[in-house]
Amino acid sequence: MQIEITSRQSEILRRVVEEYVDSGQPVGSKHLVERSGIRVSSSTVRYELAELESRGLLTHPHTSAGRVPTNRGYRFYADTLLEGLEPRPGPFMLDLSAVRSEVEAALQATTEVLAQVTSLLALVSAPPLETTTVRHAEVLLLQPQVVMVVVITSTGGVSKRIATFDHAVDPGLAKWAGEYLNERVAGLQLGTHLLRQRFEDPALSPAERAFLDQLRPAFSGLLGAEQRLFVGGTASLLEDARADELDAYRRLLEVLEQRAALLEIVGEALDPRRPFVRVGGELDNPALHDVALVGASYGLAHRTLGAVGLLGPVRMDYDKAIRSVRSAAFELSRFVEGIYAEN
Repeated sequence: MQIEITSRQSEILRRVVEEYVDSGQPVGSKHLVERSGIRVSSSTVRYELAELESRGLLTHPHTSAGRVPTNRGYRFYADTLLEGLEPRPGPFMLDLSAVRSEVEAALQATTEVLAQVTSLLALVSAPPLETTTVRHAEVLLLQPQVVMVVVITSTGGVSKRIATFDHAVDPGLAKWAGEYLNERVAGLQLGTHLLRQRFEDPALSPAERAFLDQLRPAFSGLLGAEQRLFVGGTASLLEDARADELDAYRRLLEVLEQRAALLEIVGEALDPRRPFVRVGGELDNPALHDVALVGASYGLAHRTLGAVGLLGPVRMDYDKAIRSVRSAAFELSRFVEGIYAEN
């Protein structure tokens, strides 16, 4: 149900949210008039505060005359910010040139910078494994009957598999396999029919096909790996938390141990069109009902690859969080576009 309020009420709500986020103290009418520059009387502000409270956007703790935002109030405030976004995100202190073509290194760098800039918990989901391609393969004869296959993907991921044979492996066959894989498989996307065909090419001899079949799990096994989630800011998570936020943070840390659950939460909230905000109960996980998630998707022009997110208390700086994830996602999108274009 959409809440309609006047422009003055919207301005007062914005001031209350920003003052409360900054100070952590209930905000009263006198404070708003003196500190926020609202050009109306204290009595008018008191009336508007009461109206906002009647609409469920504000509440007042105990007998305090000051108000604090409710989850609905934060939601309304965040929606106002999302509606007023500029067409292009602003600059962000994220330089990904040093990581070259290593997507995973770029994702880790993004989480670290986001956590540092916002003092919130930063989350970045990696691209789905089926979107990556094979960059390089090595076939190494470790022992006469033991071969190790090393597969490097376009995102910088490395997979190593050991294949053991009942007989001694011809060194020439192992060398041929490495050359064949780099000539015929490198550049192909994981899980595609074309990649599978390379292992079943009728032009291969029975011995070559049988040998490649033993190496094949090194490629197909990559798709069975869990999608990665990069997390930054856990070390300083509790440093600036207020006493009444500690329980929420502890529950959040427990959820962090369940990476799959967090990936699902981020994935459900994903909106390819614009940044997204989920406040408290809007997150299905009960352990997250006292926190908020702000995020933005990154990827290619035709496909979303993942999301950049910030988790923190409901009393967070939504303006800074939205701008930060949006700019970080923009930088990541530019980075992965170059990587995927090369592959």
